[in-house]
Amino acid sequence: MTKPSRYVRRLFELRHPASRQEIFRNVMRRLDERLTPDLMAASMRPDDICDPGMVRLPVPASRPDRSRPLRIAWVTTPPGKGSGGHTTMFRMVEALEAAGHECVLALHNPHGSDLSARTQIIREGWPTVRARVASLPEGLEGADAAIATAWQTAHALAKHGTAPLRRLYFVQDYEPLFYPRGSEAALAELSYRFGYRTIALGDMVADHLRREIGLDPDVIPFGCDTDVYRFSDTPGRSGVVFYTVPGAARRGYLLSLLALQQFHGEHPDQPIHAYGGTKQVRLPFPVVWHGRVTPAELNTLYNRSIAGLAMSFTNISLVAEEMLAAGCIPVVNDSADARADLPNPHVAWTSPTPQAIAARLGALIESGDTLARVAEAAASARRGWTPTQTGLLRIVEDEVYGESPSDTASERPSPRDERASTEPT
Repeated sequence: MTKPSRYVRRLFELRHPASRQEIFRNVMRRLDERLTPDLMAASMRPDDICDPGMVRLPVPASRPDRSRPLRIAWVTTPPGKGSGGHTTMFRMVEALEAAGHECVLALHNPHGSDLSARTQIIREGWPTVRARVASLPEGLEGADAAIATAWQTAHALAKHGTAPLRRLYFVQDYEPLFYPRGSEAALAELSYRFGYRTIALGDMVADHLRREIGLDPDVIPFGCDTDVYRFSDTPGRSGVVFYTVPGAARRGYLLSLLALQQFHGEHPDQPIHAYGGTKQVRLPFPVVWHGRVTPAELNTLYNRSIAGLAMSFTNISLVAEEMLAAGCIPVVNDSADARADLPNPHVAWTSPTPQAIAARLGALIESGDTLARVAEAAASARRGWTPTQTGLLRIVEDEVYGESPSDTASERPSPRDERASTEPT
C-alpha cells in the first residue's frame, strides 16, 4: 500500500481533530509532490505555447474564386471513442464536405500516439467523415483555411500555421472555466486573442467571449440529433439514467453522486442506469451498468427511463436535449450559463445541491406523468443540426472567398433569430 493510502486510512481511524488535520496536511503534501500536473505532458508541448502579441500570422494576398472548392484543415486533438465534442466537430466537417470542399484532420498530438490507430478510431466512430487524417503540421500544407477546435489547438495553429492562410476558431465551450484560476485557465483565455475569426456554438460561449475577451464572434445555434434520439411510446418507464464522467468537473459529477445516493435511499425500488466508459466506475449505490453504448442503444435507454441527470456548469451538455428528445426529462442545475442555450420549459431545473437534485428526481418519479405529457416534452426538442451546419458553412466560405454581395447582414437573421426559428412554437 502506498504512503498516501496509509495516511488516508489513518485519517479515518483517528478521532482527535488536530491529529486528523495533521494527517490531512501530510496527505495533501505528498499528493502534491507525486501528482502535481505537468501541464505540458497533460495538454501540449511546451514549445507549442504562443504569445498572441509575438506571432506573425499572414493571410493570403488574394482570395480564391467561389467556383473553386476549398481545402480546410481542422486542427484537433485525437478523438477518443464516443467523444461528444468531436462528434459535433465532425458534423461541421460533414457539412463542408457535402458542399464540395476537401477537409483534412490535422491532429495536434502532444502524446505522440500512433497516427494509424487514431485514424482507425475516426473511421470506426465516424464512418461518414471522408476527411484525410494527418499529423500537425503536415495537415496544414496547401490549406486555404485552418480551424482550431480547442485552446491547445489554437496555440498549435499559431505555432505551425505560419504560411499565409485564413484562420478560424470553432468554440464549443468557454474553456478557461474548465480549470482553477491558474496556468491552464490563462493559456485557454489567451487562445481567443490570436485574431482568428471566432465561431461560437451558442449564446453562452458568445456572451463570455464578449464580456471576458471583448470579441464579437459569429454565433451558430445548438442542434439535437433527432434522427437518433427520438420518442417511442415505451410502456413502463422507470428510474433514472446517469452519464458517468468522473474527469469532467464541469459536469457536476460529485453532486450527481451525492444526489443519487440520497435518491436511492428514498426510492430504493427505482433503478439507476449508469453508462460511460468500458470500465465500470465504482459507485456508492447500486446501478445497472451499461458501459460504453452506441447512440441507438442510448436512445433505447432514455426511452426506458423517467428522468436523467445532465448537470452542466459551463455550456449546456448535449446530453440534456438528447434525453428530452427521447422523452426522458433532464434534471439540470439552474444557472444562466446552462439556460442560455436550452430555453425549454420541460427541463427540470434545480438548485445545485444534493438535496435539491434528489428531490427533483423524486418528484419526477412520483408525478405519474401521462404519456401525452412525455410526448409533448419530446416534441419540444430542436430538430437536427442543419441550421448549425448551414451557419458554419456560410461563415467559412465568407472568410475564405470573401462575403458575397447578396450575403449582407441586413438580409440574414441574427444568430439568436436563427436559433428561435428552429425551435417548436
